[in-house]
Amino acid sequence: MNDLDEFLTLLNDELGLRIAPEDTDRALTDLPGWDSLYLLRLVTALEGRTGRSISVIDVFEAPDLRHIYHLTTA
Repeated sequence: MNDLDEFLTLLNDELGLRIAPEDTDRALTDLPGWDSLYLLRLVTALEGRTGRSISVIDVFEAPDLRHIYHLTTA
């Protein structure tokens, strides 16, 4: 994952979400339609895109999408 724009493209294309850059700092619970199924789909998509394992627990505990993005680049 090279940058936040690529991360947003993944969210929009793979999950069918329409997330704008300003939404990355919103609480996940404040995102329209967000639920645990999206979280699991996101982990799967991120692992496929990055080729490495992503901790579901770390993603589950993330307060917002920006935090999840940083988990993928750490």
